[in-house]
Amino acid sequence: MLYHLLFPLSDQISVFNVFRYITFRSLGAAITALVLSLLLGPIFIQWLKRLQMGQVVRAEGPESHLKKKGTPTMGGVLILFALLLSTLLWVDLTNKGVWIVIFVATTYGILGFVDDLKKVVYKNSKGVSAKQKLLVQFIVAGVAAWLFQDFTAVNSELRVPFFKNFVIDLGWMYIPFSMLVIVGASNAVNLTDGLDGLAIGPVITTAGTFLLLAYVAGHSKIAQYLEIPYIAGAGELSVFAAAMAAAGLGFLWFNTHPAQVFMGDVGSLALGGAIGSLAVITKNEILLLIVGGVFVMEALSVMIQVASFKLRGKRVFKMAPIHHHFELKGWAEPKVIVRFWIISILLAILALSTLKLR
Repeated sequence: MLYHLLFPLSDQISVFNVFRYITFRSLGAAITALVLSLLLGPIFIQWLKRLQMGQVVRAEGPESHLKKKGTPTMGGVLILFALLLSTLLWVDLTNKGVWIVIFVATTYGILGFVDDLKKVVYKNSKGVSAKQKLLVQFIVAGVAAWLFQDFTAVNSELRVPFFKNFVIDLGWMYIPFSMLVIVGASNAVNLTDGLDGLAIGPVITTAGTFLLLAYVAGHSKIAQYLEIPYIAGAGELSVFAAAMAAAGLGFLWFNTHPAQVFMGDVGSLALGGAIGSLAVITKNEILLLIVGGVFVMEALSVMIQVASFKLRGKRVFKMAPIHHHFELKGWAEPKVIVRFWIISILLAILALSTLKLR
């Protein structure tokens, strides 16, 4: 919005010329999202308390989590508000890619909101059934994947990290593959959101990584130098990614151990869907396995646990997702959280190194 209002005035007032730069607008979006999160956080938390929007704790979870019962949830509404408002203020609103990512984040956020509302109102930790949730997620992801087809000329190609010329053309299979990436990322973040600040930390590092990946993919000269696909308009997604990282950072102020508020499914599903969408639109679908390695590890631990129990009648982990396994092994909650953050940071650095190490 500010871009369209102020940049046209640069002919008369030269200082407004800075609005042409994605770097400036990304910084503006980040500052806006951070300030909104920090200022509105206390007000929002008090509002949730008045509405008695307290967390419902799973009976089968670790006993140490019982004390978390009643902590305000649905804090993802705050993240989404700061993210979307900041993005709309600073982004080029004519960019189709941004609108597609916003569509995924918003619809997944609404789905998560309904899920959280059912848990809080009916005091049932199940919420929306898994089948219903997946159906909605795949429909939204299918629409997004179809719309992404018109965004880039290399829409069906997969680039393998660390290999310069290793390209896989999926053809018509790319749309279902993209759907799996978006839905998988959404649910992986949701599974990770089990400890205070555990999910939002890797979300921040992942969003920061995609800020840079989107910028280089949308810059023709840098993309040519790095020998990566140039995707016209992808750079504008840096504004969205910057807002997401900053909104997450502001939320972390209140979500850090011991948490004053939880993000709930409204936050985790939306942020995960947005991350998956960023991976698809910037052609970093496989690289997402590295950038979001913590999310992948959490999701895999659940799949391994379920498969092992059904096939062998035995569990591999003390409890899944894997962060509960380490809790039951005696790790203090803050230790699990910070160590997972460290892993996420290291994986983000490794992912960025693939731009040159090939």
